[in-house]
Amino acid sequence: MVSTLRKVAQAIHTLNEQVGRAAAWLTTLLMLLVCFDVVVRYLFNETQAWIMELEWHLFGLIFLLGAGYAFRHDRHVRVDLFYAKFSAKDKALVNLFGGLIFLIPWTAILIYVSFEYATIAYKIGEGSPDPGGLPARYIIKFAITAGMVLLFLQGLASIIDNWLIFKGKAPSQSSTSETE
Repeated sequence: MVSTLRKVAQAIHTLNEQVGRAAAWLTTLLMLLVCFDVVVRYLFNETQAWIMELEWHLFGLIFLLGAGYAFRHDRHVRVDLFYAKFSAKDKALVNLFGGLIFLIPWTAILIYVSFEYATIAYKIGEGSPDPGGLPARYIIKFAITAGMVLLFLQGLASIIDNWLIFKGKAPSQSSTSETE
C-alpha cells in the first residue's frame, strides 16, 4: 500500500510540475502582449477590448494553473509563527490536518461551485459584455475549475507525503527531489 501511495503522489507531483512549467511560459506571452498593448496605446492612442481581456485571462491562467505547482514547491502563504521550529513529524502532522480540514474541503467546494458557474456560462454562450471583447468567456471560467482540481490533487499528494513522513515511511531525499 505504501508503494502505491508513493506512486499516486509522484504522479500528481509530475502532473503539477508539467502544468506549472507550461503555465510559466504564459508569463512570457503576457509580457509580450502587455508590451504590444503599451506601444500601440502610446503610438496610436488606441487599444482593443480583446487585448485587455486577454491580458487578464492570461494572468488568471498563470495564477490558476500555477497554484498546484506553487503548493508542491511550498511557495504558498504560510503563517510561520511556530511551524519553523517544529520537528519534521510535527510539521507533517500540521500539514496533514491542514490539508484534511482546510485544503481538501475548500477546493472540493470551489470545484463544485466553479464547475456550475462555468457550465451556466457555457450553456448561455457567455462572451464579453464589451464590444470587441473575447467570445467564449466560459473557457476562462472552466480554468477556475481546472486550477482547483490541480490544487485538490496536489493537496492529496501532500497528505500522502505528510502521512508517510509522520509514519516514518518517507522516501529518501534523493527520490523526492528528482522533479525539483
